[in-house]
Amino acid sequence: MSGEQILQLFAYLFPAVVTGIVAYYFFKGHIKNEDGRRRYLLHKDSQKNTLPIRLQAYERLALFLERITLSNLVVRVAPTSGNRLDYENLLIKNIENEFEHNLSQQIYMSDECWNVVKASKNATIQEIRKVGMQHQADSADKFRESILNETMDKGSPSATGLSYIKKEVGELW
Repeated sequence: MSGEQILQLFAYLFPAVVTGIVAYYFFKGHIKNEDGRRRYLLHKDSQKNTLPIRLQAYERLALFLERITLSNLVVRVAPTSGNRLDYENLLIKNIENEFEHNLSQQIYMSDECWNVVKASKNATIQEIRKVGMQHQADSADKFRESILNETMDKGSPSATGLSYIKKEVGELW
């Protein structure tokens, strides 16, 4: 093969190679865009299906926090006996049962939000115990009254959790 034939062969091959390279990068970019579009559509469809479930989980935990607000709790849960200690344990058991009933909701929210809900629950239990230690009420009814008097002046631990849930739900939009 002479130099002129090699040059002529190169002149024919060069445009084909350049066209092949351009086509490769074009299709590579196109495929990447299509994958991104498919992922976006799947994510959007998934969000459409999971958003109502997530909102329901937030609603359930908001209801939980409202139910364990001390003023609501002592009105809703009546003492079964006149013993203060029995009533204190009944209130705490009620909170724990409500919490266990809603444990599965944690998979639909951020870890931070779940931790705030747990902290609100624990702070509420601590508040009950603190009132029990400070006010040596001799009956369940006096203990109930002491809890209501204590909580009138302060904000409820549940209010913190509820405000955090509202903030996180607001970020969903």
